[in-house]
Amino acid sequence: MPSYIITLSDAEAWAHSWQTSPPKNLAKAHLIPLEVLTELLAIPEVTGVRSYMGVDSSGTQRLMFVGVDGDGKDMTDTIYSGTEPCPSTCDTSSPLYNP
Repeated sequence: MPSYIITLSDAEAWAHSWQTSPPKNLAKAHLIPLEVLTELLAIPEVTGVRSYMGVDSSGTQRLMFVGVDGDGKDMTDTIYSGTEPCPSTCDTSSPLYNP
């Protein structure tokens, strides 16, 4: 199974890129590997999940996920990504693709 964990420094760079130079053509959706959610929700202290938008070094839009603790704070020891944006991993038959 591939590792979907990214470093805090990569996550900060991706988020900074999104926030300072957002893409002109936004993704319509993101495919999230089930393993990302399964691993994240298996962390005992996690009471919720927060996602952040980012753009990686290749220019690909990504979602990043962190666990949220009972106080509503991000748990940034483990940050997950591995999402694939649409277009490229789209369900063009979905009513949400072109509403």
